[in-house]
Amino acid sequence: MEGSNIPAVATATSPVTPSEQIWPKIIEFLNSNLRPGSPWSIADEYPSALGKSQVHNMRVIIDQGKIVSHAVLRPMILKTPVGVLKAGGIGSVVTSQDHRNQGHSTQIIESCIEAARAAECDFAILWTDLFDFYRRMEFELAGSEVSVLIDRDLGPATGFTFHGSTRVAADSILRVFGQHTVSSHRTVEEVRTALSIPNSRVFTAWDATGKLAAYAIEGKGADLDGYVHEWGGSVSALLPLLTHMRTTQKRDLRLIMPAHSTGLLSKLNEMGCREHRGYLGMIRILKPDSLFSKIKRHARGLGISDLVFEERDGKFVFGKGANVYSTDSHRDLTQLLFGPEKPSDMNRFDADTAKAFDRVLPLPVWIWGWDSV
Repeated sequence: MEGSNIPAVATATSPVTPSEQIWPKIIEFLNSNLRPGSPWSIADEYPSALGKSQVHNMRVIIDQGKIVSHAVLRPMILKTPVGVLKAGGIGSVVTSQDHRNQGHSTQIIESCIEAARAAECDFAILWTDLFDFYRRMEFELAGSEVSVLIDRDLGPATGFTFHGSTRVAADSILRVFGQHTVSSHRTVEEVRTALSIPNSRVFTAWDATGKLAAYAIEGKGADLDGYVHEWGGSVSALLPLLTHMRTTQKRDLRLIMPAHSTGLLSKLNEMGCREHRGYLGMIRILKPDSLFSKIKRHARGLGISDLVFEERDGKFVFGKGANVYSTDSHRDLTQLLFGPEKPSDMNRFDADTAKAFDRVLPLPVWIWGWDSV
């Protein structure tokens, strides 16, 4: 990379928001560090996060005219039964080999956190195996992800026509996607762009009237080969579609799904499919007051009027009625709100509080595959 083409707009210790002028050099840096030898650009793999129009969400550190560290924030609006939540997805975090162990990653993540707060995000989320590093910045493993091995036929394919092609109307995909109780805000144009992501295989099931009944996406760039990370439609249409995908590709697949998709998960368990339960990602709460307000409003809608969630004197206080508990641990609060355990399994609440908490928590949060960064 020729540093002379990049304006020396910052020292190595100051993350900055780059200009569109250096966006090509950012992508070159990311391709070199994260996708060496790949036949496609990482910008094509993550168009909604790394496209040129998203440069204002990127943070870079530039040393002597060269990019040495990068991260990107992707604000996402999530529709959930608890209400609309705003998540800040952080990804493509990388520092060049010869500039590591100098605090760049910490600084650039904190810069993304500042941007997420400015964007009114309720929480930030990222995906990593460097758990201890991110725990120092108040991130914690939380949320639920279930991976189910699809290693058998899941039912007859009668009544549906199947296609395997990215040439499908984006508005049809969006209509079926919108049936999820937990989903991300998307536009037709965003779906259309996502359909062009390299190494994605799109499969669809159509009913007798020619209406899209289900869709499923396997693969995405370099990271999700063999994983069905995006899907939608009725269980009766999705099961034969998964069978068709497995038969067509002549290999077993893994379906990634949220734990709150209980109908589909129950059916797969009934058919003998093996599951593995894990965390959604590492989460850092940014606006506890906003989350508390939404949880209490949802609880009132369920007839629970005396739920307590608030901050007092530097501690988080929660409970029901006069039975309140407190902690100053961000880890405890994050896992209470996002799971994966139910509150009643945490062995710390009286029966009345545990019963009420189990009705509203953990928050049913999910980041669909095409939205991850």
